[in-house]
Amino acid sequence: MHTAHHYPELENAPESGPIVRAPGVLYVCPMDPEIRQDGPGICPICGMALEPESPLSGEAPDDSPELREMSRRFWVSVALTLPTFLLAMSDLLPVPMVISPHTSAWIQLVLSAPAVLWGGAPFFQRGWASLVNRRLNMFTLIALGTAAAFGFSVFALLFPGLLPHAMSHGGGPPVYFEAASVIVTLVLLGQVLELRARSATSGAIRALLGLAPKTARRILEDGTELDIPLESVQVGDQLRVRPGEKVPVDGRVLFGHSSVDESMITGEPIPVEKTDGSPATAGTLNTNGSFVMTAERVGAETLLSRIVTMVSEAQRSRAPIQRLADLVSSWFVPAVILIAAFTAIVWGSVGPEPRLAYALVNAVAVLIIACPCALGLATPMSVMVGTGRGAQAGVLIRNAEALERLEKVDTLVLDKTGTLTEGKPALAHVVTARGVDEDTLLGAAAALEKASEHPLAAAVLAGAARRGIVVPAVGAFRAVTGKGITGRVGGVEVVVGNRGLLDELGVDTRPLAADAERLARTGHTVVFVAIRGALAGILSIHDPVKPTTPGALRALSDAGLRIVMLTGDSPTTAQAVADELGIREVFAGVLPDQKGDVIALLRREGRVVAMAGDGANDAPALARADVGIAMGTGTDVAIESASVTLVKGDLSGIVRARNLSRAVMKNIRQNLFFAFVYNVLGVPIAAGIAYPLFGLLLSPMIASAAMALSSVSVIGNALRLRGVKL
Repeated sequence: MHTAHHYPELENAPESGPIVRAPGVLYVCPMDPEIRQDGPGICPICGMALEPESPLSGEAPDDSPELREMSRRFWVSVALTLPTFLLAMSDLLPVPMVISPHTSAWIQLVLSAPAVLWGGAPFFQRGWASLVNRRLNMFTLIALGTAAAFGFSVFALLFPGLLPHAMSHGGGPPVYFEAASVIVTLVLLGQVLELRARSATSGAIRALLGLAPKTARRILEDGTELDIPLESVQVGDQLRVRPGEKVPVDGRVLFGHSSVDESMITGEPIPVEKTDGSPATAGTLNTNGSFVMTAERVGAETLLSRIVTMVSEAQRSRAPIQRLADLVSSWFVPAVILIAAFTAIVWGSVGPEPRLAYALVNAVAVLIIACPCALGLATPMSVMVGTGRGAQAGVLIRNAEALERLEKVDTLVLDKTGTLTEGKPALAHVVTARGVDEDTLLGAAAALEKASEHPLAAAVLAGAARRGIVVPAVGAFRAVTGKGITGRVGGVEVVVGNRGLLDELGVDTRPLAADAERLARTGHTVVFVAIRGALAGILSIHDPVKPTTPGALRALSDAGLRIVMLTGDSPTTAQAVADELGIREVFAGVLPDQKGDVIALLRREGRVVAMAGDGANDAPALARADVGIAMGTGTDVAIESASVTLVKGDLSGIVRARNLSRAVMKNIRQNLFFAFVYNVLGVPIAAGIAYPLFGLLLSPMIASAAMALSSVSVIGNALRLRGVKL
């Protein structure tokens, strides 16, 4: 049973405006995107290195200054730590050492001091900054743990007589230089691996940037051709695109014929035929033919540049689920410091001899293993990789909040023209009243439509052009929003619009009412034309349904979504399209300023609503929906008002967007689970809770390795999204 809805309270509803976005800056923190500055630096909140907001510089991942610096410190520390570790483990070697334990301790100090003090300098600097800024973070714990192990060892070496005899190691002072060195080296390794993994999360943007060619072939006024840098191309330039070349900018084919692979933009593998007048998109690959195009959008205005900007902004946004991790992290570091202090007190009071040694080692292990980095990275890494994967499939996500909300959507509201249909209406029938000539009728209608911006205007004008009708000039033009247009053609009053407009003006539409109803029932949009205050005829305009629409609607319905059509078209025409597509709910005859209020009504029912549309008249509804979805083939204002943009502009993109949302949210939950469980289990073991039962203690060196691997494992799990099937 189909249901048509009418809400009188929607009349005179306020209109919503488009979302306004603030311009971005150069460098941002991956965990705390509110930290932004013009150059590289360190985040004052989490201590991580800032990275470019968008990799527009083309800098390769391995060219990161932070990565180069950490790699250099790591390899130097490895060279110094290895002999330090061997000296410390000399009791376990099959060959006895020829030097005394005291001499060995001094050699360990000489070797470990550069590794700890120089190699770990960034960690001490960031740890100190966290104390000064009162923003405790992972580097607070690393600095405290390493400083405790190294500082105690120096004290024990210089003043061994001040320590209990039970703490001595085989006759030598109780030093832990090897633990401090290994901790620093392993943390450096973790930083190197993490920086490499983080750079991989922007691989999608780098791949998109790589699509743009470096040069374009401009055709000069004398007919000669010249290769010029891409940035030199200007709007209006004529460019030749040869077989195997990439389209340099957005534009339109002037002449020529070819097939263009647009899969890198739309995600669709089948090449698209290009002939005279066809649109051409920057970054797409011309396969076998040659054509000449005119440049319409260059530089930052091209679709490719806009995609890169949108994806980059989305990667730096925060999902609502991140608030949980933020809340835990805000209490986590102080709690760990208290646990470490409590661990030291307990072991120093009731632990086995040497008590102070156990107290120090276990407290350091707690500080090192309880790194909150994995918890902080769990959400942003998944968002970064997921939005990049979406861009490769033709699904552009504006922010992480939309990605999270999309998973919860249970109602999908669809505009008709340009969303369900091709958005390329064509004049199908001309029906005249008695005594009216078809050409006269069509010429008068075309004169008014020439001044109109309505999507149906182009269909009327094209129909008049096919018949060779000369379109006269129009005067006193006036548009009546949602109803039609009026004007004077050759001094005669002409009205073009729906039945409601003609009824308001006192024009009798009954003579052609049956014809209008018959055409509307077949899915045609019917336009009434009045000349000199009398009905002159009707025009029927047909916009065919997109081939991908039925399959996409079936998939969305099978996923449990409630499908609703929302259109300004007549109820009869809308119902005909709904019947064809199996849509059970229809809001028809809705004026542009009322569409947003239909969305508001559905949301008041407790529904989580997504709205898909392509026109400027859809912008208020897109902005009011929980998730606004714009067709990439639509208007700029619709795209700016939406949270999700489908580059190809068909509903199969919504299926991909839903699959992407579910995959990303599942990945985020996995990361948060791993991070929580890691710390819940790791901290008690490091504190020594398993020692009374199993004699199990966690070495600070093992703790540092586990800490480093925890962050890398979270990022590695996020990187799996690069291959998710949409």
